[in-house]
Amino acid sequence: MAIAATISLSLSSPTRHSLASQNSFQPISLKSTATITLRYPSLRISASSISMEAPSKSSFLDRKESGFLHFVKYHGLGNDFILVDNRNSTEPRITPEQAVKLCDRNFGIGADGVIFAMPGINGTDYSMRIFNSDGSEPEMCGNGVRCFARFIAELDNLHGRQSFTINTGAGLIVPEIQDDKKVRVDMGEPTLKASNVPTKLPANEGQSVIKSELTVDGVTWNVTCVSMGNPHCVTFGPKGSENLQVDELNLPQIGPKFEHHEMFPARTNTEFVQVFSRSHLKMRVWERGAGYLLVVVVGATLACGTGACAVVVAAVLEGHAGRVLFLLSLYLHSLLLVSLPLSLKQSCTVDLPGGPLEIEWSEEDNHVYMTGPAEAVFYGSVPL
Repeated sequence: MAIAATISLSLSSPTRHSLASQNSFQPISLKSTATITLRYPSLRISASSISMEAPSKSSFLDRKESGFLHFVKYHGLGNDFILVDNRNSTEPRITPEQAVKLCDRNFGIGADGVIFAMPGINGTDYSMRIFNSDGSEPEMCGNGVRCFARFIAELDNLHGRQSFTINTGAGLIVPEIQDDKKVRVDMGEPTLKASNVPTKLPANEGQSVIKSELTVDGVTWNVTCVSMGNPHCVTFGPKGSENLQVDELNLPQIGPKFEHHEMFPARTNTEFVQVFSRSHLKMRVWERGAGYLLVVVVGATLACGTGACAVVVAAVLEGHAGRVLFLLSLYLHSLLLVSLPLSLKQSCTVDLPGGPLEIEWSEEDNHVYMTGPAEAVFYGSVPL
């Protein structure tokens, strides 16, 4: 397999957390005149002279040449994905092994995963499948679903506020593209029953594992286990410790030991959380299946949407966060005798290495809502 000779890139200068906006997209075309053999015997990349061709996004996405995989690279707070239009088939256009090669950051396109936009089933508008950078297939991805929503809007030329239904391995997901182009996603209800997360840790709060003890590499951590369609182990620090300083963690060392711990039969994503206030948290995440087998492990991703949701649920359950906004609204309502909207939800800003997400846990329907950006990075074609 070879990396395509044609890759369209934005000429806009990227900022730390915001690459070129789609509105200002002015692509150039890189045309090949040389071939370089790379690490994989069957993987070649071609690149050289630059010509100032400027195909429109729509014309690029409409290309249907056989033997080529056309894609758009997106990122959600630095959690990056290769998006593929797969709406004409219920089978992914590439194999997990090919996805591993494409996700390689040194010898491929580079990404945390490949996402396929597929036909909807069971009455949904679309279906979404993902191959991680190690070839495994997760149930769902929070940052990925925001990128998926923006990709669908681009494919179908949708404008303004848009909402649609997506079938995923974690069930029904409903994203809404807002006027500011951020995406608000109804992530559904968190799962807390230990056997459904899944975890072998014994339940200590009803059928849930909340602030339970887990020994990892000789250190006992307090952990809460949550599934947002995929398993999460959330910790605010070792037993008896003060507020965890997440920037001091050696994540590549400790993360895999949580991921592969015997208490997590399906492995686990792990979130390490620092508390700034009851509505402001900071986390670092070690993602299950986001590492490469042949190069340096990169399970420490820049963002994890489902992880941020799990963190807020765990923070409320452990008492690190509360329904402050609701109580304040009630107080102002009674004090000022004015009609204020009452919000039965916990809203937190969760800082990730790639930027902040806004997470709400609604008491009205028990659903978790995530709001954050998704940005197009570049357009490309890969000969299969």
